[in-house]
Amino acid sequence: MSRGRSSRLTELTLGMRMSVSGGRSGWARLALVATGIGIGVAMLLLVASVPNVLDTRATRDAARSPGTPVAERGDDTILVKRMFSEVGAENVVGHLLQPEGPRAPLPPGVDRSLAPGEALLSPALLRLLEGPGGDVLEGRWGDRVVGTIAPDGLVGPQELRVYVGTDQLTEANATRVDRFGKGLAGAGGTDAAGLLVALVGLTALLVPVAGFITTAVRFGGESRDRRLAAVRLVGADAATTRRIAAGETLVGALGGLVVGAALFAAVRAVIPPLIPPSLSFHGDHLRPAPALAALVAVLVPVASVLVTRSALRHVVVEPLGVVRRSTVVRRRLWWRVALPVAGLALLVLPLVTGGRGAYVGDGQQLVLPGMVLLLVGVALLLPWFVDVTVHRLRPGGLAWDLAVRRLQLESGTAVRAVSAVVVSVASLIAMHGMLAADMGMPGLDGDRFEAQVYDDRPGSNGAQWATELAGTAGVVGVETQLIGHVEPVADGEAIMLVVGSCAAFTSRTGVPGCADGDAMVVAPPGADAPAAGTAYVVGEPGSPTWTLPADTATVEPTEHEFEGPPAYLFATPGALADAGVVPSDSNFQANVVVVLDRDVEDAAEHVRTAVAKIDPSAMVAVNDPEAISPMGAAIRQGLLLGTVALLTVVGASLLVNVAEQLRERRRPLAVLAAFGTRRSTLGLSVLYQVTVPVALGLTLAVVVGAGLALLLQAGSGMPLSIDWAGITFTASGAAIVVLLATAATLPLVGRLTRPTGLQGE
Repeated sequence: MSRGRSSRLTELTLGMRMSVSGGRSGWARLALVATGIGIGVAMLLLVASVPNVLDTRATRDAARSPGTPVAERGDDTILVKRMFSEVGAENVVGHLLQPEGPRAPLPPGVDRSLAPGEALLSPALLRLLEGPGGDVLEGRWGDRVVGTIAPDGLVGPQELRVYVGTDQLTEANATRVDRFGKGLAGAGGTDAAGLLVALVGLTALLVPVAGFITTAVRFGGESRDRRLAAVRLVGADAATTRRIAAGETLVGALGGLVVGAALFAAVRAVIPPLIPPSLSFHGDHLRPAPALAALVAVLVPVASVLVTRSALRHVVVEPLGVVRRSTVVRRRLWWRVALPVAGLALLVLPLVTGGRGAYVGDGQQLVLPGMVLLLVGVALLLPWFVDVTVHRLRPGGLAWDLAVRRLQLESGTAVRAVSAVVVSVASLIAMHGMLAADMGMPGLDGDRFEAQVYDDRPGSNGAQWATELAGTAGVVGVETQLIGHVEPVADGEAIMLVVGSCAAFTSRTGVPGCADGDAMVVAPPGADAPAAGTAYVVGEPGSPTWTLPADTATVEPTEHEFEGPPAYLFATPGALADAGVVPSDSNFQANVVVVLDRDVEDAAEHVRTAVAKIDPSAMVAVNDPEAISPMGAAIRQGLLLGTVALLTVVGASLLVNVAEQLRERRRPLAVLAAFGTRRSTLGLSVLYQVTVPVALGLTLAVVVGAGLALLLQAGSGMPLSIDWAGITFTASGAAIVVLLATAATLPLVGRLTRPTGLQGE
């Protein structure tokens, strides 16, 4: 090793020794630095664990999915049928199991074959069943619960899952398999809206965490500068002092890695119970990807050293003290606008070339870089925006004048503390906007509280549900429909035929009057409607034909019409019976609409339980205009937790930043107090110095966040809307956190303005 390298290594080692040999105060500073960096490292490790959590969830879900269907029955086969239900806003998924032999396979987490009526529930679902209000769920999943699903059969401890034994399955209504487990690569996946929400959320998280780590590195900068001045006094040059300072910081960074790993291990045990069931995962699956963990372990110490060296660029360390350079910086606008403009261009380009919904598919490739450039560009634009604004502020009281004058002379430190707030708030506003737009999309029928029962039992026409659901709490009425496609006798395209009661007829078409025997064509403006007198084959080829009556009217669909072809036919049973036509069960699917009474508590849960007792595999879809989707509820809960965590990190970062600013300015504050300035006035000026940049930053964040939300909504094909509730919640939450963090530093003003603050070394 050359002499130069050996000397630099010695200086680095000296700095590391100085960091642990400063007595009680030195150890306190090291603990603060390590704790601050550790908090940031723990959050980075959580983000680095997301890929492994998603992969593990997908692997476990694939392992319990029925394998490839087999045709022949054997002693190693089993009939399975998927079950789906909901409890409140959470999904409950499972399977009906009917073994066909002693060697029938079992899904992971199930240790024995289930007799008809026996059920295995996940622990979380069992807690719901045995908890308050669980009586409304009694009997929904089998006749008797005989145990719980083992952890290896669940993707997480909060998952709601069930397996029920039965003897009612046949080849016609179930799937025969000889094993569980199949590859699901490429199946399902996250939709465009969910992926964009995740991307925005990660951006919102990483920026303030990076800012917090940067702030933590600066803990105790004042005492470090005094030590460096002492080193200069014994003959060290400026370059040597910078390397010694890097060595001191390196110890804190390495300690931060250890603290971060310990915090991450503790968080692994705390987080899983707080996760919504739809997003549940096991704590031991929260493992960072090795490459990402290594990246964190390398980048955090390197970034800490670089931040320390950057901070020393504005400090002149001399043998008799430390002098901080202070210059008036004139910030130029053109290069600060370049980044957000480039990001905006990347986001707008897919919309220009592909129109609405362009972010689905290949258009997503431009979203992440565009969003990052836009948000980072906003952080760069903030210093110029603050400078331009504060130079135009008018004089006021003494506290106001002190704050404004300070910002006019040097606003960089205050702006750095606010930049993370701006990026975080803009990202969170965009997330709230996308979530609100996704939940604002119309349901099956926007005005009615109802449930749809999808009946696929062989030979069922849905008519018996009115009798079977009679007396169920909360049921106002039952509207039965048969839906299928019919072919015209002459040339032409098939059209959908809906056969339903008069109640369904009036609710779906909006026509007030109805009598059994009526028929109608429902077609939007401009759609090709079939002509009266057209004959259709209702059922298999050779079946009786039905001719559209000559007096059949054509109406437009209602505002929240269910999805289907551009035009369809609606007929009451009498209209077909008059022609001697009966819809074929093989060509038509029963759709039962159960109208619910909102005044009855748990009306939807009563219907789900009643339907499950009749046909456990029948799916019930509840349309409640006042409710949100299960995944939307999970995302909203996760977003709320993320917002609180993010604002907490931002508040902690700001608290430390303001405290460091006050320590650096202790001499001017002590001088002002010595000349008679009230401490309350000085405290109020500190509050103004933080409030002005924050107010300007939040204004910029609201504009950018709302604009970004509109862009992402357009790119995902969502309805365009501004979520004012989300904006108010996020912006006001950030403002409160900033004010609380600043108020927490005000007692420090009193200590720094004591006469001892005028002493020098």
